[in-house]
Amino acid sequence: MSDAPKPAPARPAGRAGRNTELSEALKAYKGVWVFIEHDRGHVNPVSWELMGEARKLADKLQVDVAGVLMGGPDEPLDAFAKDAYAFGADRCYFVRDPVLKGYRNEPFTKGLTDLVNKHQPEIMLLGATTMGRDLAGSVATTLGTGLTADCTELNIDGRALAATRPTFGGSLLCTIMTLAYRPQMATIRPRVMQMPRRDDSRSGDGVEMPLGMIETDIVTKLLEFIPDANRNTVNLAYADVIVTGGKGMKQPDNFKLIWDLARVLGAEVGGTRPVVQAGWIEADRQVGQTGKTVRPKLYIAAGVSGAIQHRVGMESSDVIVAINTDPNAPIFEFAHYGIVGNAMQVLPVLTETFRSYLDKRIRKVA
Repeated sequence: MSDAPKPAPARPAGRAGRNTELSEALKAYKGVWVFIEHDRGHVNPVSWELMGEARKLADKLQVDVAGVLMGGPDEPLDAFAKDAYAFGADRCYFVRDPVLKGYRNEPFTKGLTDLVNKHQPEIMLLGATTMGRDLAGSVATTLGTGLTADCTELNIDGRALAATRPTFGGSLLCTIMTLAYRPQMATIRPRVMQMPRRDDSRSGDGVEMPLGMIETDIVTKLLEFIPDANRNTVNLAYADVIVTGGKGMKQPDNFKLIWDLARVLGAEVGGTRPVVQAGWIEADRQVGQTGKTVRPKLYIAAGVSGAIQHRVGMESSDVIVAINTDPNAPIFEFAHYGIVGNAMQVLPVLTETFRSYLDKRIRKVA
């Protein structure tokens, strides 16, 4: 045996040489994929938001966009594919099997990993939903690749996916790149990315792939579906108008002022993490890094300081109106309109002003 020193293991390329240092194996991976999540005959809108983002990434890389559709033989996957093409997909991969009717981790993980191993996408995006998070972690582990979770921004650096997400409790943003492994995987929360425009003139091709599993191969059994009675009571992520209160509301009784304004505007009510932790409102109404990400047409924040943990969940709102007694509150740095004042005095005035204005409009139309 030779005593000559062994060569050092290969390291990921630096920023300047990232394109030229990709191995031949990694170069074989092409395309941007979106896992299209659906349940009970409806696609989760986050899938279309990701399709629009995938289209942008693919155009920079000059590759195709593909949607992945998995489900039972009687589910409307072909109809979902037409929507996928309209939102930017060039191709759809189908895995149809009776064991895929109703989400279970084991068969969905096998179906998706088999697809990846055969067709080799370089980027794969999933929604950071209950299903998407569960599936993404299993697939990334099975494939032995990297996964960046809960991203707020995606970009291309060289040939690498630059995935940005909050870190250190939301106080900082970090950009993560998977340089030495493929596919590059990321999950993105609903409403972080903008819904793309639909183009029904677009079409694409479909590729079928068998699953190769039978029911006895699967440990988990789906016995019954029991819908959540409260499932549709809070629709914060897709609300057009949201009125949010923070600890600046001083006490839970003052939250009535938030609810009063929301009723007049036909808005949803939101809250910050300290308000939820204090028990003033339920957790489903929390806006921020550890709550919901929202993108309403109008966002009114009363008694909200604007910490980064909250900002990442609402800064994409079309119009942000902030009410705070502190003129130096961080929220005024990114709000479109600011009112320096006591929310307990400002909110009743806003409520009556909006009520009077809307009543006049109704009478005028009548």
